[in-house]
Amino acid sequence: MKTILRTTMTLVFLIYFNAFAYAQSPNALYQASTINAILQGVYDGELTIKDLKDQGDFGIGTLNGLDGELIGLDGEYYQIKADGQVLKLEGNVKVPFATSSNFKPDRFAELHDLNYEQLQKSLDKITNDKNYFYAVRIDGVFENVKTRAIPKQTKPYKTLTEAAKDQTVFDLNNIKGTIIGFWCPQYVNGVNVPGYHLHFISDDRKYGGHILTGSLKSGKVQIARITDFRMVLPQDASDFGKAALNEDYSEELKAVEQ
Repeated sequence: MKTILRTTMTLVFLIYFNAFAYAQSPNALYQASTINAILQGVYDGELTIKDLKDQGDFGIGTLNGLDGELIGLDGEYYQIKADGQVLKLEGNVKVPFATSSNFKPDRFAELHDLNYEQLQKSLDKITNDKNYFYAVRIDGVFENVKTRAIPKQTKPYKTLTEAAKDQTVFDLNNIKGTIIGFWCPQYVNGVNVPGYHLHFISDDRKYGGHILTGSLKSGKVQIARITDFRMVLPQDASDFGKAALNEDYSEELKAVEQ
């Protein structure tokens, strides 16, 4: 009996230790739910900001009810609301979709005088291999950043395409701040956003949102290649389980991302 008890305790410890090690390991990407679920209006989540912080110090996503944009930077998480407010988040605030990582960059560059298309092409040259995920951070001075945030939705929820019609667009000029986000390979279409999915927050933490376009004056780029990916799905299947997720929503996603 003692041997069985010791074995059981050892297994429990190993399971706990491995989960903790995963959460703390650098550049392991942790994701809650799927982008197709968000496209189909699954806006209620179970994951909390506390849970997300346990998984990483860097990330993006949205809040319950699609209430604005989520940004994680240097261990703190912020909400950019459709009315322009930037709120520092704590504790039990819930998120329906998010990606998070402990950011440890392994690639560095300095870029100057680029529009948004040129910026992405320059980042492509740094990442190079398109079969991996990449976490991207750019600290700099921006001539212009156009961002958006979608107002909180109420049930019955609209699809993201419909909800985005009510988005607020912020035109930010001559501003210092940080771009945070991820590049995902095409083969995760439906799971995450293929290509670049980037958010922005100003140095004074007063402005931000999901980036639509912009231009960089000068910036320091840090990129981390990700080789470890974990996704968790909602345990409550009432909405997620009934959603039509096994379709190709590439065109809808392209429309709302741009």
